[in-house]
Amino acid sequence: MTSYPMTRLRRTRSTAWSRAMHREVLVTPADLIWPLFVTEGEGLEDPILSLPGVSRWSVDGIVARAKEAVALGIPCLALFPNTQADRRSEDGKEALNPDNLMCRAIRAIKDACGNDIGVLTDVALDPYTSHGQDGLIDDAGYVLNDATVEALVGQSLNQASAGADIIAPSDMMDGRVGAIREALESAGHVNVQIMSYAAKYASAFYGPFRDAVGSRGLLKGDKKTYQMDPGNAEEALREVEMDLAEGADSVMVKPGLPYLDIAVRVKEAFGVPVFAYQVSGEYAMIEAAVAAGAADRDAMVLETLLAFKRAGCSGVLTYHAAHAARLMGA
Repeated sequence: MTSYPMTRLRRTRSTAWSRAMHREVLVTPADLIWPLFVTEGEGLEDPILSLPGVSRWSVDGIVARAKEAVALGIPCLALFPNTQADRRSEDGKEALNPDNLMCRAIRAIKDACGNDIGVLTDVALDPYTSHGQDGLIDDAGYVLNDATVEALVGQSLNQASAGADIIAPSDMMDGRVGAIREALESAGHVNVQIMSYAAKYASAFYGPFRDAVGSRGLLKGDKKTYQMDPGNAEEALREVEMDLAEGADSVMVKPGLPYLDIAVRVKEAFGVPVFAYQVSGEYAMIEAAVAAGAADRDAMVLETLLAFKRAGCSGVLTYHAAHAARLMGA
């Protein structure tokens, strides 16, 4: 590189058209996955107090959001159910019910939108257990790995049969990706993708999400025996490597912004599609800053999405998806 004044790096920044022409990373609506919460009822919108601007929707409302996403160019929805208390149990058996809330929402979206939009479904037992853990527990409260994997396989097949396009195991049990992949292949669901929550950390940023799915008050203990320690990075690479070897089509890093270094390392090490989840606590912090008059929502939303793309992410799960897509289309 030549030195100043022969080289002036500000030259290409001097006008808007030049900045646009030299921009290295772009975000489009096609980079977004919109997480949505589904609840029982009809014609129902139930605002989530700890996630201002986000609601639980009855199935008909979820269908309306799906149509909205198609119009905005958002390619995929991520669904999470708020299961009624009387349908929760120690063994989370409602996850295997072919007419459960999640399956009804999947079918309704596919009936309304067909293949115009993808449906990603969460695979874990915490929306269905009375104890709030992601798996089956023993008498001491320890989450059992292999017994949980068996239940997750059944849950995955149930959702795939309902029309899910992407199965996203978020439970962090060892071996679950391989077991799910084998079951999907055997059942003829050969084109159903697996997006593994490969590097999911035991984070302080999940609180509002647990409110949204109704598990915060139920959770007994914590999830540190299966979700990753926030201090570990090398372990994340091992988790990703195992999930890819077992048949994951893409991997996810969760949370998002506090773990951008993990996203970068995963992308550099494996060169596979990497997604990040801008989780509920991240969303809530942006909204709190806006409410306090300390930040501009539009600028913060777009800048954080650029950060994910700059880190090598193929896409982002974000509660700001619809808002961001509208900004991009403005």
